[in-house]
Amino acid sequence: MQKTTHTPAAPAEAWTGWCDWHEGPSGTAVLISVIEQCSGPGITRYACAPCREQRRLVPYTQQP
Repeated sequence: MQKTTHTPAAPAEAWTGWCDWHEGPSGTAVLISVIEQCSGPGITRYACAPCREQRRLVPYTQQP
C-alpha cells in the first residue's frame, strides 16, 4: 500500500474572516459598512466581535 503525504483541504467552514479594524483574521467578522464608488468595485468593511463591542459598531443588517 502506498503512503501519501498529501493532507486534505480544510472544510469551507474552517475559513476565517478578516477584521478591518484590528487588521487581522477573525472567526466572528461580520459586515459593518459598504462604501459605494462611482467607478470600480465598492469597498466592504468587516469587524470582529471584540472590535464591534469596543467601538460600538453595528452590523450592516441591523442598521436603519
